[in-house]
Amino acid sequence: MLDNYFESKEYSKIDFTKTEFIKGEYDNCTFLNCNFESIHASNIEFIECEFIDCNFSNTIIKDTAFKDVNFIKCKMIGVKFNECDPFLLQLSFTDCQLNFSSFYQLKTPKTKFINCNLQEADFTESILSNSIFDNCDLKRANFSRTNIEKSDFETSFNFEINPEENKIKGAKFSRSSIDGLLVKFGIIIK
Repeated sequence: MLDNYFESKEYSKIDFTKTEFIKGEYDNCTFLNCNFESIHASNIEFIECEFIDCNFSNTIIKDTAFKDVNFIKCKMIGVKFNECDPFLLQLSFTDCQLNFSSFYQLKTPKTKFINCNLQEADFTESILSNSIFDNCDLKRANFSRTNIEKSDFETSFNFEINPEENKIKGAKFSRSSIDGLLVKFGIIIK
């Protein structure tokens, strides 16, 4: 149990690179336009929280718990989600910049990525079954031994997913982006 407990609080326009972020449990809190860039936000628990217009780029989140947490319009470049606490991990992302972020070996089925930039994100060996990738840029994102069964990629683009090396049964793709599944075979589609 963490020493500090914060419930239903709103934090607005706080630059945590200049103001200490107090470690503790944050339950049903909202963070608006806050800067967490490159800070150590480890061993913290966020439950049913929302982060809106926040900068989370390169933030260290080792052993931090995210239980039913929504990120909206956040800049989250290079975040290593694979280092956070996997217990009851549940995230959703809307209009977020997640380039170079890592979801390596994470079990996060039913994750929603809506209008996100996920260029060069690492999904290696992660479980993302039943997830939604709605209008996401997945250029050079790494899907390797990834379970994306029953996930929806119909409106996403720039992905390259090898069907022989990933679990894709029941995943949805649009005809216009099917070439992202065939790149490995060297097939030219016109």
